[in-house]
Amino acid sequence: MAILLPIQFFDLAANVGKSYYENLAGGINAAVTVQNNSENPVSLVITRVNAPVITYLIPAFNSLTLSVNLLLVAALLTGAGAAFGTIEVATSDF
Repeated sequence: MAILLPIQFFDLAANVGKSYYENLAGGINAAVTVQNNSENPVSLVITRVNAPVITYLIPAFNSLTLSVNLLLVAALLTGAGAAFGTIEVATSDF
C-alpha cells in the first residue's frame, strides 16, 4: 500500500540546499516527483542505503519522477539562481 505524503512547495534562494524527506530508520521504497517552475535549474539529491549519492539536474520548467529503493534522504539544491516549484514523495513497499 502506498502512502502519498502532502505536496511541499519550495522557494529556494541561490546556492541553498534543503532536505524534504528523511527516513533514518533504514530506508523505504518511494517515488519522488519534483516540478521545477522557475527559470533556473534545481538539483534533486537522492541518498539511498548502501549506495552512492545521486544528483539529478532538473532544468527550468521541467519535472522529474523517480522510483527509488531504500530511500534515506531526498533533498533539493540550487545553483547560481533561485528556484521554486513542488516536491512530492509517495512511500510504498514495492
